[in-house]
Amino acid sequence: MSYILNIETATKNCSVSLAQHGETLICKEISEQGYSHAEKLHVFIDEIMKESGLAMTDLQAIAVSQGPGSYTGLRIGVSAAKGLCYALSIPLIAIDTLTTLASQVQKTDGLIVPMIDARRMEVYSAVFHSNKEMIREVQAEILTEDSFLEQSGPIYFVGDSNEKAKSVLTKSNFIFLDTIVFPSANEMSAMSYNKFLKEDFVDLAYFEPYYLKDFMIVKKEM
Repeated sequence: MSYILNIETATKNCSVSLAQHGETLICKEISEQGYSHAEKLHVFIDEIMKESGLAMTDLQAIAVSQGPGSYTGLRIGVSAAKGLCYALSIPLIAIDTLTTLASQVQKTDGLIVPMIDARRMEVYSAVFHSNKEMIREVQAEILTEDSFLEQSGPIYFVGDSNEKAKSVLTKSNFIFLDTIVFPSANEMSAMSYNKFLKEDFVDLAYFEPYYLKDFMIVKKEM
């Protein structure tokens, strides 16, 4: 039995799922204005394992969102995942956050651009073909009226940056799917299982989240 626990904490959505053979059995998540990952993550893990009737020792691997995203959120998720893997002597699987977000889009006739808010007009983004193949690598970029002009045909935008993106991305071929806001551990299930079968694991000792940008502390003016 291939039971994998998936953890997604890269955005405001604190999300955990338990999957068997790539199919989600249970998923618990909450997205609040303030980040509640430190309070909710371990509670969700405990509740899911109790509801499933499984013991932690029944898990074959832990999968975690690797970023990009919130510095604090990623640290909490990765720290929890590493701790469980060490304690259980099981492998750690890293899943790209923007791939998880893009995977929520159903069949389309164009490109998919998942975006995660990075404050002001900056976003973390990537570009995917309709078959979910990444065709432009993840990058941090500032949205302007010239963004994505090189892309032709329909472009579907998803993520928590849609509202601010609409103010500058106004071309007729830009389509905003506002119901898809955050990446979810539910969509990680199939991806983590595929990596598990390939033994595509990361090094527990050296793995770090993909922050994309250095963490900065902004001092409030007195």
